[in-house]
Amino acid sequence: MTESPHDPLRIAYLGPAGTFTEQAAVLFAGDNAHPDFVAYSSITASAEAVAQREVDVAIVPFENSLAGAVGETHDLIIHQLNLFIVDELIIPIEHCLIAAPDADTSEIRVIYSHPQALGQCQRYITRRFPDARTEATLSTSQAVARAIEVGDQVAAIAPRRAAVLHSAEILEIGIEDDHRNATRFVVLAHNDHDPTGDDKTTMLFSTANRPGALLRVLKHFADADINLTRIESRPARERLGSYLFLIDCDGHRSDPALANALERLEPELDRLRIIGSYPKAPRP
Repeated sequence: MTESPHDPLRIAYLGPAGTFTEQAAVLFAGDNAHPDFVAYSSITASAEAVAQREVDVAIVPFENSLAGAVGETHDLIIHQLNLFIVDELIIPIEHCLIAAPDADTSEIRVIYSHPQALGQCQRYITRRFPDARTEATLSTSQAVARAIEVGDQVAAIAPRRAAVLHSAEILEIGIEDDHRNATRFVVLAHNDHDPTGDDKTTMLFSTANRPGALLRVLKHFADADINLTRIESRPARERLGSYLFLIDCDGHRSDPALANALERLEPELDRLRIIGSYPKAPRP
């Protein structure tokens, strides 16, 4: 697909509108003139839209501060699509109790939401609505639509934006069990980001299966005074007990310290792939 400097930025996200992923997409778009937001039914579909050049970038959840890595995103990056991380965003996860306008909420019998949101509000639900039944929906936005459709004696758990989009009533704000809850989203594209001076690099590697192999690799980063901010092991899908390591570290791949460390450690590795260097997201 031919692009021009005047084409709107095409941004794929896990839909529908009103989800936290859409919130991250809007934040990423910033002041971009008239971005084109395209909702997809899955993380995989939104990432594949980038690979097929149907869109320019995809916003996908990468990890949650409470639940850890998002497996679907990691598997896409590692095993399926040769895309880069060009940016990241961190979104605080704030859940609201939402109902249809003017609905009878004197007794809540059913609460709708995405399974992850229900899990993140489980203690709240048990305390406030011990007799209510929970029902899972495909998204938090769909939960609000369902609550509006049913009307009386039901509610939904979703972000504020879902309530605004559906003209629903917010009954309570900040009902998540842990207010430290946040999700890190990454932006997938065909290229990563130029250096900004405050960057992060994500890379994938594997080592020989022998004692001390991983320690020797990590020592190269320590000797170069490079901070590793995250390390995740994922199955290599080759044989049982074979793993790949996905790490985040401070710095851009073109920074001399990191570039030299990568050059020194490469002989220790069976495989090395830079997933991307990109600006660090500000902490919420």
